Amino acid sequence: MSYQLSAPESRRGRVVVGASFVTMALLYGIWYSYSVFLVALLREFGWSRGLLAGAFSLFALIHGAMGPLFAGLADRLRPQRIIMGGAFVVGAGLLLAAETTAWWHLYLAFGVVAAVGIGFCGYVPLIVLIRGWFPGRIGTAAGIATAGIGVGVFAVVPLCQLMIDRFGWRWALRILAATVVTWMVPAILGLLREAPQAAAPSPPVGSAQATVRGAAPFWTLAAALRSWRFWGLGAALFTSNTAITILMIHQVAYLVDHGVVAMVAATIAGMVGLVSVPGKMGWGYLLDRVPRETVYTISSACFLASLGLLVMAGDYPASPLPYLYAVFLGVGYAVTAPLTPAVCSDLFAGQGFPAIFGAVHVSLGVGTAMGAWAGGAIFDAVESYAAALWVAAGLTILSVALLWTVAPRRPNPPPGDLGR
Repeated sequence: MSYQLSAPESRRGRVVVGASFVTMALLYGIWYSYSVFLVALLREFGWSRGLLAGAFSLFALIHGAMGPLFAGLADRLRPQRIIMGGAFVVGAGLLLAAETTAWWHLYLAFGVVAAVGIGFCGYVPLIVLIRGWFPGRIGTAAGIATAGIGVGVFAVVPLCQLMIDRFGWRWALRILAATVVTWMVPAILGLLREAPQAAAPSPPVGSAQATVRGAAPFWTLAAALRSWRFWGLGAALFTSNTAITILMIHQVAYLVDHGVVAMVAATIAGMVGLVSVPGKMGWGYLLDRVPRETVYTISSACFLASLGLLVMAGDYPASPLPYLYAVFLGVGYAVTAPLTPAVCSDLFAGQGFPAIFGAVHVSLGVGTAMGAWAGGAIFDAVESYAAALWVAAGLTILSVALLWTVAPRRPNPPPGDLGR
């Protein structure tokens, strides 16, 4: 029998979703603000763009690796304790990054320490808390909470540029560190609470206790790893996220190179996040009513249009084209958040879904890392972003083809049939 929330508990659950919204806005606003810090670091140190982008690539890889590690720790410790520790680690990482004088300082402070902190208090931990409150409405609750990421991009990225212009990039990082701790400590103590039924964890997938619950076979991580669809889905998400990150991390540098004022470029980057908020909700609505492949094809067409608009914006930086680019990019890239769990659920439903979803998510982290690095490395090689934009276009088309091949519209065979 499922646990039913009382009215006060339901209100508390909504508070958790709201607090998660604000937390994701702050943490992932800092994540995407690296695009404006990259420009500031270029000016001060003159390091190559590939070297600077590499710090963000390391950050993305470390952040992605924290998801499975958090899941293991959450079986032994209360999630709130882990989130609290993560908040202080984020603050420490940003403070250390503010003292950067050599490239490896940035890699260690931001690429490792800050990434570990956000991994322990960001997306995965917050979704674990939310799922405890709304197990039957996780899609809606998670959609509302993750919409905070778009708000964070809109608000935090331009704010970081404003602080850099006013106080310098070192003090901007210190202010961000203080802001994280100032918000996270009271939020964890008073707002981000576990649901009452979360105190009794469910048995591990594959255990004898879990198996007794139903005789029908279900997908396990081991079975998914033997399925070509798992790897096909991972490849589709990897290519998509690589293309997206090329733009998300290097768009400010591209616009500044082509004559756009740094503050205006940061505002355009923030617009991408704002547009992505209704974008996530709209794509999520369509994904429940239109075949996943069709929705992804339409969103990818928007992304490809943004590439063309960015090129034209470089030729006419004072025109409305940079803002039109932000609208199409915000709409196009927003599909990733609702698409990933929807397709993964289509292909690998059952008790093993959480572990499989976590494993699939690794491809997103690797794609993010590759996109950040590749954009900088290509620029360093040819002194232009033109080739990087062509790479992003090709990867987007490949990603669409891969998703149609994986075909989430056709259910997978029962995992009990695999290898038998």
